[in-house]
Amino acid sequence: MRKRREMGTADMSDAAKLVDFPLRRPGDPLPPPQYEDFREREGLVWSTMPTGARVWLVTRYEDVRAVLTNPKISSDPGHEGFPSPGRTGGPPAQDQVPGWFAALDPPEHDRYRKVLIPEFSVRRIRELRPRIQEVVDDCVEALLAKGSPADLASDFAVPIPSLVICALLGVPQADRGFFESRIRVLVTLSATDEERDEASKQILRYFSRMIAIRKRRPGDDLISVMIKSETMTPMEIGGAAMLLVIAGQETTANNIALGASTLLSNRQWIGDDRVVEELLRYYSVADLVPLRVALEDVEIAGQLIKAGEGIAPLVAAANHDGSVFSCPHQFDPGRSEQHHIAFGFGRHLCLGAHLVRIEMELAYRTLFERIPTLELARPVEELSFRNNGVLFGLDSLPVRW
Repeated sequence: MRKRREMGTADMSDAAKLVDFPLRRPGDPLPPPQYEDFREREGLVWSTMPTGARVWLVTRYEDVRAVLTNPKISSDPGHEGFPSPGRTGGPPAQDQVPGWFAALDPPEHDRYRKVLIPEFSVRRIRELRPRIQEVVDDCVEALLAKGSPADLASDFAVPIPSLVICALLGVPQADRGFFESRIRVLVTLSATDEERDEASKQILRYFSRMIAIRKRRPGDDLISVMIKSETMTPMEIGGAAMLLVIAGQETTANNIALGASTLLSNRQWIGDDRVVEELLRYYSVADLVPLRVALEDVEIAGQLIKAGEGIAPLVAAANHDGSVFSCPHQFDPGRSEQHHIAFGFGRHLCLGAHLVRIEMELAYRTLFERIPTLELARPVEELSFRNNGVLFGLDSLPVRW
């Protein structure tokens, strides 16, 4: 049992005891090499974010799960002390984007999930499989029509989840580009606060118009489902739809592109049913997403975290914890340990987990069956990885066949 360390904000005034927040940097391996060092330290690590805000870094698997399930720890950025990389760089508060339910605690959080969980259940996603397969087939056809060489990220990985989530929300296919361009601004940490504010406003205005239309002419889409539930205001529906379109597009696009690059470098695993789970663990693209704040004094890993102190449970660090996953930095779909937390853990477990899995599965299977001669047009070490975003990914993935 770890010895309790009663160290709070007042005790940490010495700047020498602080470490810089471990943002991804070009040329660094994934996850950042500091994670392993942090895991070996006693208790937790006290860090400072680019904004100057201080935050506890949580890097061990068991400790990250403990943070994500502790009712004394909140995901609501409206609370004093919540850590954020910038004014609009973290999750929005309800006065900014009402309905952004990922940043709510129970019981408010449960109000949204109760309506949406049936739409993302295993059974429902299984029913959508033929529809998703059609989207993947169309994207492969478009890729082939464009010809070799191509950018597998923008020409394949992005369109698949974008088309799927837009279809689920009832958004016309012709408007996909509108969302892709605005989402790119919102998930890029180097974008200015003004740019992110404007992108958010444009998305919310779009959904406001769409909600008004669906009230008059309901459909079988998610926006109609939320309206029919009569549990959300129009502004809350708009915010929830904005969250769904961002999460549904960006995380999956990054996963598909990163996974394709890995499989093209490890061709022996192409066609193996286990690759999706290992890719999710290996990359943990949402590493920096689940920021938290303590509502009361709480102890994690023997460390006293005082009320109002920020917490960053680092998902990639947990998924590369060598005490849980053997040879964690090795890509090995055959490993016996499959209990990763790439989708989070506890009450905020990602709603779209089943959808992401099936999109990745169908993307890889269809791509490599249709284009068996597909290969990287540039060595992996020369690829441009997205280090300036909330989510990890590839800027581009040049391929040929």
